[in-house]
Amino acid sequence: MFMLKSRDQNNLELIQLPAGALYLVREGSVKGVRECIYQEAFATIRRTATPRNYQLVVTRAQTGEGQLLEGEDASDERAFLIDAALEFHASTQDGQPTFVWRDYDGGDEDRMQFIVDADKVNAVTRSIFEVTYLQCAWERKTGRSHEEASDEDLERLKHHDPNAVDAAVAEIEAKAAPAPAPEPKAPKAETPRPAKPTESLQSITGSSDPQIVLAATADLYLYDQASGLFMRQEKGVQVKVAEAGRFLYWMVVDGASAPWLSQAVDSRMNMNFSLENLSSVWNYYDTDHRVYSWLLRFSEKAAYLAFQERFSHLLWETLHEEPWGKASDVDKHYVEQAYEQDVAMTAADEEEAEPHRALLSPRHTANLSEDEESADEVEAELDPMDEEDEEYADEPEVPVAPSSDGEKNSHLAVGYKFDRSFVVRGNKIGVFKHTDDDRLEFATSINRVATPGGKNFAPSRAMLHEQDSAMVLMDPTNTHSLYRMDLEYGKVVEEWKVHEDVPVNNILPNTKSAQMTADKTLIGTSRNGIFRIDPRQNGEKLVDSQFKLYTSKNDFSSAATDEHGRLAVASNKGDLRLFDKIGKNAKTALPALGDPILGVDVSADGRWVVATCRTYLLLIDTLINDGRYAGALGFDRAFPADSRPLPRRLQLRPHHVAYMESEVSFTPAHFNTGTDQETSIVTSTGNYVVSWSFNQVKKGNPYAYVLKRYQGTVVRDEHTYGSDQSIVVAFENDVQLARRAQLHKPTRASLAPHAAPRSSQGRAPRNSYG
Repeated sequence: MFMLKSRDQNNLELIQLPAGALYLVREGSVKGVRECIYQEAFATIRRTATPRNYQLVVTRAQTGEGQLLEGEDASDERAFLIDAALEFHASTQDGQPTFVWRDYDGGDEDRMQFIVDADKVNAVTRSIFEVTYLQCAWERKTGRSHEEASDEDLERLKHHDPNAVDAAVAEIEAKAAPAPAPEPKAPKAETPRPAKPTESLQSITGSSDPQIVLAATADLYLYDQASGLFMRQEKGVQVKVAEAGRFLYWMVVDGASAPWLSQAVDSRMNMNFSLENLSSVWNYYDTDHRVYSWLLRFSEKAAYLAFQERFSHLLWETLHEEPWGKASDVDKHYVEQAYEQDVAMTAADEEEAEPHRALLSPRHTANLSEDEESADEVEAELDPMDEEDEEYADEPEVPVAPSSDGEKNSHLAVGYKFDRSFVVRGNKIGVFKHTDDDRLEFATSINRVATPGGKNFAPSRAMLHEQDSAMVLMDPTNTHSLYRMDLEYGKVVEEWKVHEDVPVNNILPNTKSAQMTADKTLIGTSRNGIFRIDPRQNGEKLVDSQFKLYTSKNDFSSAATDEHGRLAVASNKGDLRLFDKIGKNAKTALPALGDPILGVDVSADGRWVVATCRTYLLLIDTLINDGRYAGALGFDRAFPADSRPLPRRLQLRPHHVAYMESEVSFTPAHFNTGTDQETSIVTSTGNYVVSWSFNQVKKGNPYAYVLKRYQGTVVRDEHTYGSDQSIVVAFENDVQLARRAQLHKPTRASLAPHAAPRSSQGRAPRNSYG
């Protein structure tokens, strides 16, 4: 059983009917049977200071409106305590949807009528409003949470008035005129939905008796873009996951008459879990690359937890290609914690804590419309997505320049010392100046990147160095050398031969702010090694005394340093190592969830690490809270075996991805940099720049992100130094400076401003919301 925003006690308003008119109906009054109170008004269900008590509040929409009741208090608001005695019920007036209830301050026969503007408030919203009212009335009557109420409990609370107000009014006001013939209903449009699978589980697994490794029963929903709701497809479907090969698993959802969907278990599903709503939500991609969002709603907490636990184990096995049982107990606990959501990572001050929505903020509805065939199709809604549609609906999409030379931008380096950004494009480098009015202005182009010997190359990595006076470049065809470009002259002036037996796969500064200094040295990594590079050395530049080589194939993929030079190194296996110094063993080794880590960044103080995987970011607090070294960081001391840090997955909500119409593929995420503490994390996927509020994530809200859609594919994005508001965005064929204020909360307008939403119901609702 759902109620809008029921979990967020800071939200006083539960739901609102934004347009209508309020009337007082009196039988036998000298003023007439119907008197207008507010010609334009909105109705709200609101919390009170007393737990389990709510008010129905009708508010005048325009304060300049004349008051039509003589002798009445000229108030702009009427409030009514929600109680079964209020006899609240849905009705119609002159064909318009209406809500009717008793007027406590009037006579026994006096009734209030709120006539809803059906052009602005659709049937789904009206139905949600009614059920929310019934849930509030049930809480007041029983003193218990509405989640304990069944459909039958709420049905018994409904008031069925044999002498409905609209009928009484009709007897007095109706004229002797024949009723118009009802208009024929328009035929329903064809329902666009994912094609149902045609292959059986037996044919997919190649076995007449497939081994079922996970089975569950739940209600199945499909996200409907037109209404912003999850539409229930069927109650009590059977969810099965079967072995389809060695560490390969296949999930099917079977209905009573036919299967609903069938897909492989992998990280592309973007699986999100919500304990609060006992739901799992994920993405499905059809053969035409359309994206859908499915939801399973479990009836009991035990069933939900069993599904979440077993599914996470199977996903881990798929990614690691080894049995879950081989993982240590400590590693198992670490992995399982990564799937927990809405848990604060720091002890936030209650006064500073801000309310946030969980993965789902669902609404329960009973009757969607007058069409009985479509009733009881929607039972859950994700977080409201209509709040800012009006504000951003007409905002133009930012154009991106077309390609003119066949090359594409591949790398971005944002200056620390000077307001310059550098974009690598083939064997050219574009230089852009940051202007005072928050724009990027083309300054110059380095048209031919070549070795000192004259061989052209397209850099695979570019890092600013020595107070932005130089740039260190990597040639993908010669991984044993680095090249120093003098930016004043715009050409490569030195080749640094690192080591003939050690390839360089990645380079990074000695400390997070080393590029602000004249520091000559830097750090390099290979697949199995970590080492210091000192270009001042004669001969090979690798510093032997600061070289850590692993004999195993660690497959290092990325690394980052903090302000003190402490080092976080990630791998394509998905594990993460924290070092206090180069040349020593890692102080902390965190196990892999299984997905390759594409990029890593560290906060200046070393407290936080953000690792980027394809479909999620992993945020880790390195502070040790227990044991002998409580208060130290995981870079300096090892975590106690039974007290690993709490990893937090930052994901896009699957129903937001459905609007994007492409798979999630994050670029390496970064904290904002500067002298102040980090406040945001920025990344991108496809055409979208995405930024999380770091402060809100630490307080337990993993969905505190804003985004902006562009016309071109984003290659890289980074904050400018010293600002959490300016973001340099490199596209395949353009580069722009974005303001974080231009990024919006996810709504239909901001996610897909020019796309027609898909409806899983095959009909266009009169008003979008959700």
